[in-house]
Amino acid sequence: MTTVLDTTPAAPVAEEKTAPHLASWGARAGAIALDVLVPLVVLATLTVVGWTAPLRGWLWWVFVVSGALVFLAAAVNRWLLPAARGWTLGRAAFAIAVRAKDGTPVGAPRLVLRDLVHLVDTAALFLGWLWPLWDRQRRTFADLLLRTTVVRVQPPPRRTTRRFVGGVLIAAALVSAAAVSLSYAVVYRHERAVDNARAELAEQGPRIVEQLLSYHKDTLQQDFSHAQSLTTDSYREQLIAQQQAISQAGVTSNEYWAVVSAVLPMPEPTPTSGSMLLALQGQRGADPKDLKFITATVRVDFEKVDGHWRVANLTVLKKPQMGVAGQ
Repeated sequence: MTTVLDTTPAAPVAEEKTAPHLASWGARAGAIALDVLVPLVVLATLTVVGWTAPLRGWLWWVFVVSGALVFLAAAVNRWLLPAARGWTLGRAAFAIAVRAKDGTPVGAPRLVLRDLVHLVDTAALFLGWLWPLWDRQRRTFADLLLRTTVVRVQPPPRRTTRRFVGGVLIAAALVSAAAVSLSYAVVYRHERAVDNARAELAEQGPRIVEQLLSYHKDTLQQDFSHAQSLTTDSYREQLIAQQQAISQAGVTSNEYWAVVSAVLPMPEPTPTSGSMLLALQGQRGADPKDLKFITATVRVDFEKVDGHWRVANLTVLKKPQMGVAGQ
């Protein structure tokens, strides 16, 4: 005789709710580096080189627009992509995501507010950024205030993510390098060329003016021809008219030398133009017994033509004052 014992069916074991795997501090730091630090480095580079460009010039606008585009791309990645795709570029690379306290995804407005509250993490001597190292739920001050956590999630395909991250890093490096190169090519080289031009004018300008205004009775035509070669085409006709007036008035020797000279600052300096202020002294006459000493102050505009400085205009600021030798 077999006795069958009644058995009661075992109660179903309730599925244990598994806690989400919290993201490590290193993964969060890596994601921040890709999402925030890389754009900040590019923006800092554009800002620094933008200061070297002329205000509201075309190069200045290139840097401003480029900086705005970089900021827009960073904002879309940081605030809109998580709402649309569930991750930012940096978080996808490290397989983490921001979640609300109940585990649901966080919307764009809350993500923006969370990034603003991260200023508290920074203001507290960066203590808030280190707080996840000992907090049980690995939260920053921003997470504590907004009740968010950062958890590990299933990442997008690694091959696609790596390619995208690599492309972004290469693009960031290229933008920074292009900004520095453009600033060097357009601004630094221009300023260096202007400095070289000013140095050339300071050295050559006084000698050019001395040769332009000096002539001797015995070599008059040669001196006039040489003086004409020191001018631009536009000023040469005016110089020729002055030389003709000198010939008609009675030829005599005239010699000038510059005693004081200074290159004037220009509103928009260029490496092919400049102006100088010169104080001149000289003597007029061919007979040593009848020499007259002369002084004058002039402003001279120069232009560089075929690699040589030429007088583009000469304005007499103080008319020649003459005194008899021996007085």
